[in-house]
Amino acid sequence: MNTVRVALSQTTWTGDQESMLDKHEDFARRAAAEGAQAICFQELFYGPYFGITEERKYYDLAEPADGPIVTRFAALAKELSLVMILPIYEEEQPGVYYNSAVVVDSDGSIVGTYRKNHIPHVDNFYEKFYFRPGNLGWPVFDTAIGKIGVAICYDRHFPEGWRMLGLAGAQIVFNPNAAKPGLSNRLWELEQPTAAAANGYFVVVPNRVGREDNEYGELAVDFYGSSYVADPRGNDVGERGSTQEEGLLVRDLDMDLVREARNEWQFYRDRRPDTYDAIVAP
Repeated sequence: MNTVRVALSQTTWTGDQESMLDKHEDFARRAAAEGAQAICFQELFYGPYFGITEERKYYDLAEPADGPIVTRFAALAKELSLVMILPIYEEEQPGVYYNSAVVVDSDGSIVGTYRKNHIPHVDNFYEKFYFRPGNLGWPVFDTAIGKIGVAICYDRHFPEGWRMLGLAGAQIVFNPNAAKPGLSNRLWELEQPTAAAANGYFVVVPNRVGREDNEYGELAVDFYGSSYVADPRGNDVGERGSTQEEGLLVRDLDMDLVREARNEWQFYRDRRPDTYDAIVAP
């Protein structure tokens, strides 16, 4: 059996950036101690989820994709021989910001960046105030654990992105989130397992957890955690994370299931892109 051991973490905002960075370094060290070969943190991992308000002060949390935070964790990735998916607030230049994930290989090299393609702007998720839509497409990255892709939070509602990653060869897709109770609860149960089954790959789904009232008081929302991994047949790999407490999940992925699932259901063979024109119509 060809096995890849991955880790995913969920936590709430501590109240300051330095302690968040320390907490996530601890997650990485714990994951490596348990034999993990890769780890993915939650969306915008080193700060609060600031999308619940529209305030310019949060622009100051943005930094380049090769800035101090990524540099720190790239060195850690090399030390621990750990592939890392680092969801950051990326500054391309002053005034041009993206909701991004930087992929670092186990030798500490930066493999590339994914920029969130779909940007919500609904109650408590005012992301268009902070982010431009991604402009790097749906890249798939060659890493020490194989070919991986990234879809960030709101991206999960759009099946086209999932399929693009599968067509590009992704075998594991990491999907960091900041999801709260409400309309998303039922979709949380459906979308990522469905994407995994429809595309024959693993989906690794970290989510924020807890109430960030130390930042927002009565405006704070309650992130529901429930982080999990879905296999290429849409089944959970192990138990889901807590709905209330922070934690680190470590899961073994049987990569042979990718080939098995795709041979059982020949979705890639039976696609009819010649009939899908309306999907990409403006």
